[in-house]
Amino acid sequence: MHYHLIGICGTAMASLAGMLQARGHKVTGSDQNVYPPMSTQLEELGIEIINGYKAENADVGADCVIVGNTISRGNAELEEVLNRKLVYRSQAEIVKEEFIRGRRSLVVAGTHGKTTTTSIAAWVAESGGLNPSFLVGGIVQNFGASFRVAESDFFVIEGDEYDTAYFDKKPKFMHYLPEIAIVGNIEFDHADIYDDLDDIKFEFSRLMNLVPSNGRLIVGVDSPVVREVLIEQHGKLHTNIETFGTSDDAKWQARYIDFSGDATRFTVFKDEHSWGEFETHLIGEFNVRNCLAVIIAADAWGISKEKINQAFRTFKSVKRRVEVRGVESGVTVIDDFAHHPTAVEETLKALKVKYEGKRLIAVFEPRSWSSRLAIFQEKYEKAFTYADYVIIAGVYNTSKASELGKVLDTEELVEQIKLQGKPAMSFPDADSIVEHLAPEMKEGDVVAIMSNGGFGGIHDKILNVLKGK
Repeated sequence: MHYHLIGICGTAMASLAGMLQARGHKVTGSDQNVYPPMSTQLEELGIEIINGYKAENADVGADCVIVGNTISRGNAELEEVLNRKLVYRSQAEIVKEEFIRGRRSLVVAGTHGKTTTTSIAAWVAESGGLNPSFLVGGIVQNFGASFRVAESDFFVIEGDEYDTAYFDKKPKFMHYLPEIAIVGNIEFDHADIYDDLDDIKFEFSRLMNLVPSNGRLIVGVDSPVVREVLIEQHGKLHTNIETFGTSDDAKWQARYIDFSGDATRFTVFKDEHSWGEFETHLIGEFNVRNCLAVIIAADAWGISKEKINQAFRTFKSVKRRVEVRGVESGVTVIDDFAHHPTAVEETLKALKVKYEGKRLIAVFEPRSWSSRLAIFQEKYEKAFTYADYVIIAGVYNTSKASELGKVLDTEELVEQIKLQGKPAMSFPDADSIVEHLAPEMKEGDVVAIMSNGGFGGIHDKILNVLKGK
């Protein structure tokens, strides 16, 4: 078949494009925000990307048009598809029917850590000899790709709580037929589609109710909201429930966590008995939880402790997840996807431990829907506690964000951060930030750049400035 993807450069859509091509289908797509790493992956695959959404794109002759979840009514290309009554589907529908149905699916969900946890799970399953197919919202460095189509019964997928398409408002994870589901944590996010925390809790409870009686529901009880959902769903979940975390009442616990060496080490306890010792090169307590969730899933799929530990030691992380983009003139430049205030805080906390004694410069772009709104104003003030120097970029596309409510006040945020006794300032864009940082950066600094978008190519611009020093 010929599939055409509207919004092909989205992380899930670009991956689906590669998966369909691997199945022997012809694939084309269109987008207006074309930037790495997904644009690079598509170019390497030889998949044609039409720049811009135009009515004439419907002339490509596709058997099925896949409509990305960022595409809404009024999009010229979508309107032409509807006018011509062409066959169209969502990304999640195609993944379910083409790749998951009939297989054993591990769905990784939660407000934070989905991409990293899914990537770890895919690598552990590979190291355990299961030869899994996978679909992840980022480039898994061990595989050099965000997806794989393999001839096995095992499928590992990131379960996004964002809605599926303009014509299907339920979360994408409701399509993924989980045998095992991981719900690592739940917080309020995606203010553009959810009214409040109760809305999000409801959707995660629906995911939990999808897990069959012969499956596993792996839930992170260090998250207070996950605990609330478990209590509310008591007696309604007809599956095997495995709780995990650092909490004393978790069935699976991570104890004796040691960040002092080159690797993070921790001991796993199950039902109060020591179960095994593990180590990972990932940083932060949040990644210990991610690893613990994968350990439980891997054990359910029969992977040995030795194979799990081997996979942890050789796991190379994910692009844009605390990724060191380069070191120039003694300055380390890090790219991270963090945008929710909890993720920003956890990332900076982990970097402060990893680079102890070094100045940590945090550069943040409010780009996701929720981060652009004032709903998290106070939480962002706390999120930068672990940074030594803070730069906040201008809110991305303020006019669009203002349609949903009050926009984040970056000047107010900067003033509140200054009260912590550290330099803080705001600049409108990447170029002005680079211009400011150029004389400021010195040997030993760590620059953590956090955005869920391209951020004007700021990482390379900073590295190039440093090269010229």
